[in-house]
Amino acid sequence: MSTDGSPTPPDPDRPRGSSEPGGPERDEFAYGDAEDTAEFPPPTLEAHEILGLREGRRVSQVGPRGALPLEEEASTLVARYLFPTEKFRGEWRKHPIKLWKELVVVIGATLILGWATGWFGTHNQRSLTTFAVIVWILVLLFVGWRTLDWWYDRFILTNKRIMVVSGLVTRTVGMMPLVRVTDMKYEQSPLARLLNYGTFVVESAGQDQALRTVKPLPNPNELYLRIVEEMYEPEAVEARLSRVAEENTDI
Repeated sequence: MSTDGSPTPPDPDRPRGSSEPGGPERDEFAYGDAEDTAEFPPPTLEAHEILGLREGRRVSQVGPRGALPLEEEASTLVARYLFPTEKFRGEWRKHPIKLWKELVVVIGATLILGWATGWFGTHNQRSLTTFAVIVWILVLLFVGWRTLDWWYDRFILTNKRIMVVSGLVTRTVGMMPLVRVTDMKYEQSPLARLLNYGTFVVESAGQDQALRTVKPLPNPNELYLRIVEEMYEPEAVEARLSRVAEENTDI
């Protein structure tokens, strides 16, 4: 410091990092000025760390996953309800859990009527035995009809609307335009999460809705993402499908 109290300007000839006269000693170079002369060996990887990269194994990705491939064409059942300029995005049957009541009925009827048939046979009750067999056949026919009804029950997604086609004898076709969907969610109970199905609840801008609750649909998370992407990013869907078509053509 100068005699008048003002700080002394630094000496340009003094090396950086050297101490002032009478001050504490410092290193020859300030932090960051020293030359890096240390040698660092390249990192080594253990065998278990690169195990997933060998033999063509795929490593699981963290983050958004790609959508499952879409069906190229609608089935004969669904194609009749699509107009020419509509682009098909997929169709899904209801989850087999929908048939749980029918499964309980057929198992219970088989056990009870089987026991009854054996008991009637040991007591020479042929008429009752025949009656029990007829009842069991009727139960099988009822369960078979309900299974066919489930088989023809479809949920359909296009670039314009969502649809539900149901009924084996009496056919019902419900639809809702995507532009009218104001809110949509899906619900899963603990059993639904275990078996991978869910109930979709669709809210519309209008008062009357052709469909509001659709259950039980398989792979609800995948289906939810497809519907939302079709609603908000239709250009992305078209770009992805075009890229997949080009890759299949090159192959």
